[in-house]
Parts: sequence; structure tokens; C-alpha cells
Amino acid sequence: MTKSALVERDIIDLIARAASRQQASVAVSVTTLDRALARRLEPRAPSPQRRLETIRRLSQAGVPVSVLVAPVVPVLTDSELESILTQARKAGAQHAGYILLRLPHELKDMFQHWLEAHEPHKAAHVMQRIRDTRGGKTYDPRFGARMRGTGALAQLIEKRFELARRRLGYVAPPSLDCSRFTPPQVAGQLSLF
Repeated sequence: MTKSALVERDIIDLIARAASRQQASVAVSVTTLDRALARRLEPRAPSPQRRLETIRRLSQAGVPVSVLVAPVVPVLTDSELESILTQARKAGAQHAGYILLRLPHELKDMFQHWLEAHEPHKAAHVMQRIRDTRGGKTYDPRFGARMRGTGALAQLIEKRFELARRRLGYVAPPSLDCSRFTPPQVAGQLSLF
């Protein structure tokens, strides 16, 4: 899983060879297609268009590739869910997933400061919608809830994702063959068991 185009360095020598034996797949995260918003949200990450190009190159090399719409930020990026899935499918993504924005621990304060600096007119609305998907809080650590959220807005996002996923022909991720994997033996390393 990556947002970096650097994965392309290993397509031919490693990833495509492993993928031909059902031992590798790659997921590329795309948060938004809006270049200006992407630059503010993830200033040191590749542009959305560059990530779509990475999906294209992986797919052309025969690597099973997924798009991960992540994080879905209520008010800021949730409206782009279908367009991200459409563009990634056109680029060759075969599988798709999404993760609703999570704000554990100190990330809540960092994100609120970011909102106030970059989206001051939307800050209160965004934070309220996040609480709407987290039972009135900004974070829900429960397994099964932390990645998807709960409540009407979270259900709506999930339904939109499922409808778009089916309409666009995304399929389930492949099962990888792990039968030939053996943990490396490092001299001097103690065994846990």
C-alpha cells in the first residue's frame, strides 16, 4: 500500500515477477482529484494525477492494483468518491476500498489546526460531520468502526462506495499465494517460539 510513485522503480524487477506468481499486489491511495486541495492536505505526496499514472503503469505491467480512497474527509473530499473510483478504474485499478478519516489521539488537534489554517469557513462543519460518523466523538477505536464510522453519514458513504464499485466493475482483491514465503533467518536473532 502506498501513495508514492516510487513503487514504480520495482515494477519490472520485483513486483510484476511476484504478481505473475500471485505473490504481490499493490494498493495506491487517492484522497482527492483536486490538485490544490491535495497540495494542502498532503504537501509532500505525489499529485492525484501522478498516483493515477502509477495505477496505470502497475496495471499495464500485469500487477493486480487497487485504489484506496483514503482518507475520505467529510465535507472536503466525500463528494469525490465516485469520480476517484471512476478515474482509477479507467487507469486500470481492478479492486477498490475506502477508509473514513480517523483522528486518534493528537491527530485530532493537528487536523483542527490544519482546518483552521486552510479551510476556516468549513472547519466547524467538517468537525461536526466527523463527530456524526463517530458517535459524537472525533474517534472511535472499536474494530470494525474505526475505518468506516457509524451513523447515517457513514452508512451513506458506504452505500455510495458499494454502488459505484459495482457499477464500475471492481472485483474482490486476489488471494495471494503465501505458500512459498518463509521468514528470513537472521544470524543471532532469537526465536519468539
